[in-house]
Amino acid sequence: MNLNQVTVPSLDLSKSIPFYQQLGLKLIVESLPHYARFECPDGDATFSIHQVEKLPTGEGIYVYFECDNLDTLVDELITVGVTFEELPNDKRWLWREARLKDPDNNQLILFYGGDNRKNPPWRID
Repeated sequence: MNLNQVTVPSLDLSKSIPFYQQLGLKLIVESLPHYARFECPDGDATFSIHQVEKLPTGEGIYVYFECDNLDTLVDELITVGVTFEELPNDKRWLWREARLKDPDNNQLILFYGGDNRKNPPWRID
């Protein structure tokens, strides 16, 4: 089994599409106003957004995008106006992360985990 895509809700895809393109995702399906799908710049995973009438309540969705050049990418995104809630910093789970929210308040984490992404010292064999 392999993860194909993650889909998050959006009230207005016309705002969400440019946001995700600005992050570096490539738009491959645009079926406005209901659906859009992107290719990630690295790997085979895709990411999509779908229109909803009401956003979920509570903490909502967390989406992690791995970036080999995390600090450089965050600096570039800040330069073009992307706002981060948390700048890159080292976490106790041995990843480096930066956090931001999309136009619909979905939590996005840009991170670098290296070998610890799948093989942390506490991994169960």
